[in-house]
Formats: sequence, C-alpha cells, structure tokens
Amino acid sequence: MTDITTTRQLIMQQAHLKLDRDEAEKTWFLLGTRGCHLCDEAENTLRLFSGVTATAIEKVDIADFNEEFMMQFATIIPVVLTPTQQINYPFSVADLMAHQ
Repeated sequence: MTDITTTRQLIMQQAHLKLDRDEAEKTWFLLGTRGCHLCDEAENTLRLFSGVTATAIEKVDIADFNEEFMMQFATIIPVVLTPTQQINYPFSVADLMAHQ
C-alpha cells in the first residue's frame, strides 16, 4: 500500500474525478462498489456525518480502478480516505468525528 497522498492522487486519476486542488485536499473519499450492502450502510453513516460537519464526500466505485489498484481495496471495502488517513469499516459518526 502506498502513502495516503499518493493513494488519493491515484483514486482521483483512476476514477476520473475533476476536483480542484483545494477540493482535492479537503474531500473525503468513500471507496465501495455497486451491490455492497456494507458500502450502502457506510454511505448512510457518511451522509449523517457530512450533514453535521459540512465535510465534502466523494463516493468512488473501485470497479473504475485498474485491477491491481482495485485489489488493494476489494476485500476491505467500504473504506474512507480522509486527507490524512484510511478508516476501515465498521465506523460510526462518532468515529468519523474523531478523525476530522
């Protein structure tokens, strides 16, 4: 696994995200995929969190990644990447607040 900054840059490239530099530095990424019920639960938790904190969340489907990069996350999704760290599921709003 690469460092968090490099991982975030790879995500933006491979998911074709168009974020300006300021947005990219502040946005939290939710990595998941279609049909993942835990990913749906994580998204709901993040929705509650972002409603309270106004944190920008970008949902990213790991199926958009190349196979090698996708496999780094395939068995651990859902995953949240903050600007400074990776948070693996399960997590609560309180857990996310502690990482803000």
